[in-house]
Amino acid sequence: MSYSRTLRLLCGVAGAGSTALLLARLGDPGGDPGGDQTGPWSRSRVLQAAQPTWPSAAHTPLPSGPAWDFNWDKRDPSAFSNGKKKEKEKEKEELSSEQDKPKATRNILLIRHSQYNLSGNGDKEKVLTPLGREQAELTGQRLAALGLKYETLVHSSMSRATETANIISKHLQEVELVSCDLLREGAPIEPVPPVTHWKPDAVQYHEDGARIEAAFRRYIHRADAKQKEDSYEIIVCHANVIRYFVCRALQFPPEGWLRMGLNNGSITWLTVRPSGRVALRTLGDSGFMPVDKLTRT
Repeated sequence: MSYSRTLRLLCGVAGAGSTALLLARLGDPGGDPGGDQTGPWSRSRVLQAAQPTWPSAAHTPLPSGPAWDFNWDKRDPSAFSNGKKKEKEKEKEELSSEQDKPKATRNILLIRHSQYNLSGNGDKEKVLTPLGREQAELTGQRLAALGLKYETLVHSSMSRATETANIISKHLQEVELVSCDLLREGAPIEPVPPVTHWKPDAVQYHEDGARIEAAFRRYIHRADAKQKEDSYEIIVCHANVIRYFVCRALQFPPEGWLRMGLNNGSITWLTVRPSGRVALRTLGDSGFMPVDKLTRT
């Protein structure tokens, strides 16, 4: 193989940017590289030098943390069986367990409230800004355009979430509107790593954390066995609540909730399968909004 053809091969295999490094590694060929098959420009040595070096298997990240808990919502029918029962009773129990298994998938669309007046004095004054009302209209239009059969629209009882939900409901007029105090904003758990700009005291974490965890247990779980068709539910609440829900549902460390960011009016979509598997279809989707309407306050 000629010197020029070897150089072209190197450029094609290793990339032109790597050629100089390879030349320095191989040294000056001098003379006729094709005449000495044992020298630095032998065909096998050139091709070996052009090959990428991959890390060994020992450097591949290994799974960490506990295995997936299929009974995370305490609704796994197999967890109710009693292995000490007699054979006939066991057969009846297995038949009953099969009938009690969920068969439908729950789709939960978590909506962050729109932009609101940060300088308001108390919750009643922290209403949506004009831009926030526009954002809520856009979110409502997006939810309607998806063409899903929504069953309920649950919202936090705080003013900014209530107002956002009311605007969205204009685009989904057949959907029942429900208010819930458990979904109010708060401090779910002390974040890791810590932040310096926001430091609730221990009492707030203790009180808010219990409430937000109660909201998670009420709203995020697999379908009841009586549910025959897949369902779609909307929850309008707050960034901290949504981020905590996502971590808990995916069985990620809940203290990592503050590592995610959500735009106002964005859509986060969780699916819970009958088996207890959970998937995150979208996180903070706001691509349906024009760029000049995007905020995160």
